Amino acid sequence: MTDRKFYRTVIAIEVLSEEPIPAGMELENIVHDCVEGSYSMRPLKHKEIEINGRVAAQNLIRQGSDPSFFQLTKNGNDVE
Repeated sequence: MTDRKFYRTVIAIEVLSEEPIPAGMELENIVHDCVEGSYSMRPLKHKEIEINGRVAAQNLIRQGSDPSFFQLTKNGNDVE
């Protein structure tokens, strides 16, 4: 297993709008509309935890990414 450290951060926001936010709207577009447009937002939570390589690999897979993003195997070991 790798000795490197990784971090999992979960950020929750509250958005207020005059219309429903379209299903499937990309997060970057929602944030843009909050900063530059007609949505209002405020952060609700910011949670950060340190995780090991195995958990990082599992989380990458769950996100639809690949452990190789961090040069890890699917078991969380460093790629040789």
